Amino acid sequence: MAIIGLEGRARLVQEGDDKGKCVCYWMSRDQRVIDNPSLALAVQKANELDLPVLSFFCLAPTFLGATQRHYAFMLKGLQETEKDLTRMGIGFRLLLGEPSNAVLEYLAKIEPAVMVTDFDPLRSKRRWMEEVRQGNKVTIYEVDAHNIIPCWLASSKREWAAATFRPKVRRLLPAFLTEPGPTKRPGLPWREVVRTDWRGALASLHVEERGPELNWIAPGPEAASDALKSFIASRLEGYAERRNDPTIEGQSDLSPFLHFGQISPHRVAWEVTNADASSESKEAFLEELTVRRELSDNFCLNTPDYDSFGSFPEWARTSLDQHRSDGRDYIYSLREFEEARTHDPLWNAAQREMVNRGKMHGYLRMYWAKKILEWSETPEDALRIAVHLNDSYELDGRDPNGYAGIAWSIGGVHDRAWPPRKVFGKVRFMSYSGAKSKFDVASYIAKWS
Repeated sequence: MAIIGLEGRARLVQEGDDKGKCVCYWMSRDQRVIDNPSLALAVQKANELDLPVLSFFCLAPTFLGATQRHYAFMLKGLQETEKDLTRMGIGFRLLLGEPSNAVLEYLAKIEPAVMVTDFDPLRSKRRWMEEVRQGNKVTIYEVDAHNIIPCWLASSKREWAAATFRPKVRRLLPAFLTEPGPTKRPGLPWREVVRTDWRGALASLHVEERGPELNWIAPGPEAASDALKSFIASRLEGYAERRNDPTIEGQSDLSPFLHFGQISPHRVAWEVTNADASSESKEAFLEELTVRRELSDNFCLNTPDYDSFGSFPEWARTSLDQHRSDGRDYIYSLREFEEARTHDPLWNAAQREMVNRGKMHGYLRMYWAKKILEWSETPEDALRIAVHLNDSYELDGRDPNGYAGIAWSIGGVHDRAWPPRKVFGKVRFMSYSGAKSKFDVASYIAKWS
């Protein structure tokens, strides 16, 4: 694929004759108007061709274990985005159905000259994109609006650790971490206004209700912007020391907004970089936002089986195989894990936090996943259970960050070999006593009991 403008954020997937009635933007991973390079490219192409811009989002009836909680958060955010698009003179349509089929049918109906879409490394999204490409001759551009450094420029191969990825990020970051530009209006506005039936869309889904309704976080780009401002004002300073303590409000709580593309990571990085805080605090946060987060996109793009045992490095697979027959002190079923019925009060508290809040503290997500390995019959069972629970309850589930984090915890991805232990082999071990040395475990357990 040819890499083109927008600082290398866009690449030409398919070349057509650029003849049609509009330029369309297939919105998927990046559900916002402000700081959206995908939308910016659609407007640019439309102005070059003297055409209006029509954006659309395709709502799949099911997606990787997403529940009513996830769809409701996403759809409320999209309602706000629809209003923002309308004010910009850009059309919006909500399509219902399996994306590859629904998008192909819609493209045949609207006859676009060019289609722009969001980059996504997950294999289901890659499959949808390839099926649409094969079924239509329109010019297609793919834009990485989800990483500060475009995934295909950060590295052309699977990186084996943050240590190999970090130097590449740091070398490229100054060129990409510039102030995001304003979102321009198309020269020719979209005239037809159609009201979206948001209630009907939610009712059309075939998904479960899991966990209570969330009231601690409001969805949408405006709420995301407010959350960023609140974090910078009250929690960025001291982030390096406070981020790993689950008993205090030390994290940014931006991951749900970043997952649904309701805020740009580029904007987050720019505001944090220019905030009035210590360099230590800013560097600690930017390490997670740029190196760790974007490393997970690299992992999923270059490892199509990112949620399987085969994605683990060879040393980890060999070591885990050698310890398959080790006796487990405890073995729990998926239901027992889901209902937080283990012998470990810390693990149970972390599971309850995830179920009730839709978010678990980052340090405990590692402990949580590693204990699932320790208490499952096989690494494959552990991986399946961890992915299922993460994707069912975490607001930011079904995300490269989640798949990479679970693979790190259970299979040593992006980690090194450690002295061998029972069940874990050479995969890094975490313990209850180790957690007690880092934070007030009793206080955390009491909060989520």
